[in-house]
Amino acid sequence: MGSMIGASVTRKEDPSLLTGRGSYVDDISPPGTVHMAFVRSPLAHAGIGNIDTKAALERTGVLGVWTAADLAGLPNSRSVPGMERPCLATGKVRFVGEPVAVVVASDRYLAADAAGDVDVDYEPLPACSTTDAALAPGAAPILDGLPGNVAMEQALAADDAEAELSAAAHRLQLQLVNQRCAPVPIEPTACLADWTARGLTLYLTTQAPHHMRNEIATMFGLPQQQVRLVAPDVGGGFGAKASFYPEFLLVSELSRRLGRPVKYIETRSENMMSMVHGRAQAQDIDVGFDDEGHIAALRVRITQDCGAWPDTTGVGLPMLTSFMSGGCYKIPKISPSFRSVVTNTTPVGSYRGAGRPEAAFLIERVMDRVADELGIDPLDVRRRNYIQPGEMPYATQFEGIVYDEANYPALLDRLLEKIDYQALRAEADRRRTDPNAKLLGIGFSTFVEMGGFGPTPLFEQFGFIGGWESANVRLNTDGSAVVSVGTSPHGQGHETAFSQVVSDVLSIPFDKITVLHGDTETVQEGVGTMGSRAMPVGGPAVFKAAGKVRDRAMRIAAHLLEADPDDLELVDGRFQVRGSPDSGIDLTEVAVKSLKPHLLPPDSDLGLADTAHHEPTNLSYPSGAHCCVVEVDRDTGRVDVVRYVAVDDCGKVINPLMARGQIHGGVAQGIAQALLEEVTYDEDGQLTTASVADYLVPSALDLPSYETDHQETLTSFNPLGAKGLGESGATAAPQAVVNAVVDALSHLGVRNIDMPCSPQRVWRAMRDAGSARPSEVST
Repeated sequence: MGSMIGASVTRKEDPSLLTGRGSYVDDISPPGTVHMAFVRSPLAHAGIGNIDTKAALERTGVLGVWTAADLAGLPNSRSVPGMERPCLATGKVRFVGEPVAVVVASDRYLAADAAGDVDVDYEPLPACSTTDAALAPGAAPILDGLPGNVAMEQALAADDAEAELSAAAHRLQLQLVNQRCAPVPIEPTACLADWTARGLTLYLTTQAPHHMRNEIATMFGLPQQQVRLVAPDVGGGFGAKASFYPEFLLVSELSRRLGRPVKYIETRSENMMSMVHGRAQAQDIDVGFDDEGHIAALRVRITQDCGAWPDTTGVGLPMLTSFMSGGCYKIPKISPSFRSVVTNTTPVGSYRGAGRPEAAFLIERVMDRVADELGIDPLDVRRRNYIQPGEMPYATQFEGIVYDEANYPALLDRLLEKIDYQALRAEADRRRTDPNAKLLGIGFSTFVEMGGFGPTPLFEQFGFIGGWESANVRLNTDGSAVVSVGTSPHGQGHETAFSQVVSDVLSIPFDKITVLHGDTETVQEGVGTMGSRAMPVGGPAVFKAAGKVRDRAMRIAAHLLEADPDDLELVDGRFQVRGSPDSGIDLTEVAVKSLKPHLLPPDSDLGLADTAHHEPTNLSYPSGAHCCVVEVDRDTGRVDVVRYVAVDDCGKVINPLMARGQIHGGVAQGIAQALLEEVTYDEDGQLTTASVADYLVPSALDLPSYETDHQETLTSFNPLGAKGLGESGATAAPQAVVNAVVDALSHLGVRNIDMPCSPQRVWRAMRDAGSARPSEVST
């Protein structure tokens, strides 16, 4: 049997999902299930007056209506200490869509109708829908107890690098915006609580079942064994489902009060205003460099919009941006600082990449701007600043941030082998002289990001119990294996990848391995899935647990064969003496005899099962080099991505087929951020992109065919050599696209276009440069 690690096997998960046999929260309906709906605020900032629930309560089938006053004593939702969010708005509302009351009825449609019957008196207050408004002199604090609207402020360097910037031959300032994005998972927030005399069972769309179980148990004062949390099939998460939501507490409490299962399924419009948003970061950048483009110093001042209720992850996003602000470049002095600001908008949390795409966008736009200022090729600037492979592992100036093994110059070389750069440049130049041709732009992104989230001292800062991960491997007497993992997938393919690891270690056929996850009653304590940690942290735990089982089986086989364990090898499911393949015993037979005490070596435990944990000693640092080629219509400003080439280094590639899928999905989201997606509010804090009719998510027609390749530079910080890949595409793509768009317009004097590069925004940039034909375009 050949090695399964590195094999492009199709996903185990797909047959049930593709044939409609998946099981999501909304597919689960215990007898007597009733349904919850919210009364949500139509205003961004207002005092709450009288709440009239009489009409709703008079509807047949309505079991109850509750306001914050009716739920006194219910703990606040977990959030930043001192800024805890109540489950229902108390005293005033702070963003459009904040729940004010909750209704439970016999079906979800009746519950929604009854919610519409609840009459709430609001006293409008001034709203701060932007960080500028929230920071303006005289702006009232949005959260009680804060002196202003800055939730957190921190400098991550000893000084502001002014001396180094002033001494540089050239100095450049620029302002960049990473616009607010909505995660838009195909399955919105969903939860079902069933509180019985035996305890609470809670079904959630979550990325971290054990974490959520522990939080719920603590909030209700219950022993953890009395709370069972199940994450069944989860329809996408993208980081947003790692956050704790008030809905989880409310369905649980109302199930306890009613003695019936209570279900809540969010609508898409609710999802757009209630699930945490991502990005929402502005950056003021000052860079100093010499005549050849060597970067001498970089100062970054970040303003993070964290919405109305700071999320434990969201408030710290700019810290991750700061850590990665130097990218894959050797910059002598980096001085980052940030402030996280409260606004009257939806809270901001993790979104695919969570702070690292913002950093990659920052430094890659800087590289192109430096090249433009000096009149040299942007690839030359990158090459002159790369950290070299011989310097790895590379300790950055930030304590604990140590890049693992990588070869950034080789990634760029490999990318250039796949594109004819000089031919592309020649074609772009030719089109500039042809007024009837679409403009052509070429953009690059060479990046490094954080993956493998842990170690514990870092991860516990975001509210998690640790940064380790767990796995249990059990070998059955028929030669099959059951693997229980603490990670919780939502589309990544864990069942497939972990089966490949176990198949290699135990020499078991891939299709005889079952992977269990997401149920705290049957799976040992785990941490969860986020931060590209499944393979770099969960994978080694699986590898170690399978290795323990293999070692135990080897000792039993050696005892039965009267051989030394060191003389045995496991080949195609059979232990055999090296050099004497006829002298051996099948793994299945060893599994059977492992349950026969009289046949075992002295002091042996029965059975073949073991648990392992992997605590990472370092983060992992996936990297890559991407190229984007765009066409820009001179008349309309429409941008089309006509070619996208990606070379990535995620360390050991466990499954190349799934790796390509991860890159495809991440790049799609990155292109969408660059060209289409943006959550917007008006000056009163009204959400103006409250549905997918207004918030533009891409379709297949908006995206190109991708060309992908991988360079494997194994990390030495885990036994698999894997670095993670789930967030690389979303980290790499935005700046590759924007760099390409700016390159297409650079001969007109255009130096920057904020995301998303919409047709209107691009057309206006050309018009302002005197190139567009305004008589043919409507604004």
